[in-house]
Amino acid sequence: MLPSIPLAQEIGLAVLVAAIVWVVGLRHMLRDRRFHRPEPVAHEGLPMIPAQRSSASHPMESVELTEAEQQAFAGLIRTIPLH
Repeated sequence: MLPSIPLAQEIGLAVLVAAIVWVVGLRHMLRDRRFHRPEPVAHEGLPMIPAQRSSASHPMESVELTEAEQQAFAGLIRTIPLH
């Protein structure tokens, strides 16, 4: 504690110094990331988006629609505007 200034001013000074250090550190981190981007690496494992599975791959992934449901779906598709 500094004897010449009140406790509230010491706390304010500590918060101000901490904020300045945080801003300088954040600026340094962002600048490093902007100028030193890692080079792209070819992925050897799984692709980023998995391949679409066929409806026959698992019985839980396909549903048989009734004639009314098929007609309702076809009507819904016709209402979608094509641009």
